[in-house]
Amino acid sequence: MTASKSKADKRERILAAAVESFSRQGFYRTRIHDIAARAGVADGTVYLYYRNKEALLEAVFAEVMESFLEAAQAKARQPLPAPERLRQVLALHLGALGRDRDLATVFQVELRHSVRLMERYGQGHLRDYFRLIAGLLESGQAEGTVRPGLDARFAARCIFGMVDESVTAWVLHGQDRQLDELAAPLMDFLLHGLAPAGSGV
Repeated sequence: MTASKSKADKRERILAAAVESFSRQGFYRTRIHDIAARAGVADGTVYLYYRNKEALLEAVFAEVMESFLEAAQAKARQPLPAPERLRQVLALHLGALGRDRDLATVFQVELRHSVRLMERYGQGHLRDYFRLIAGLLESGQAEGTVRPGLDARFAARCIFGMVDESVTAWVLHGQDRQLDELAAPLMDFLLHGLAPAGSGV
C-alpha cells in the first residue's frame, strides 16, 4: 500500500468512526479518544487530520453532500420529463440516508446542535441542492409538466422540507420501512396535492 493510499484509508476510517460515535453517543458526549479507538488509531493521529470534533462533523457533512450533489446533478441531466428526474433525485436523497441509519442520525439530529455549522449549512451545499430542485421545477414549467407561475425557489424549499421531515421521522421513530420507498408517495402528493381528482381545485 502506498503512503497516499494508506493516508486516505486512515482518513476514511476516522470519518466512519466519527459518524458511528456521533450517532450512538451524541456529538457532545463523544471524545476524540472514542473516535480514535473506534477507528483503530492513536488519539494524536486524529488531530493530524482534524483540529477538533466540529471539524470532523464539518468534514462528514461536506464529503457526503459533495458526493450526493454530483450524483443528483447526473440524475437531473437525464433526458426524461422533469417530474421523473425530480423523483429520482428525491429517491437518491432518501436512499443515501436510508442505507445508513448512523449517517442519517448525524445529519438529522447531531448536525443541528452546531449553530455555526447550521449557519454554513444553508449557504454552500444546501443552497446548491435548492437550486438543483428549483431548476428541475423550472424545466417542468417549460415542458408543461409543472404548473406555470409557481415560485420554483419557494417550492424547492418546501420539497426539501417534506423530504427532510420524512428522514427525521424515520430516524426518531425507528421505522423499518425503506426510506427510498417514500419517493413515489411524495411525488404523488407534490404533483396532485390534496384536491380530489377532477375537482378543478
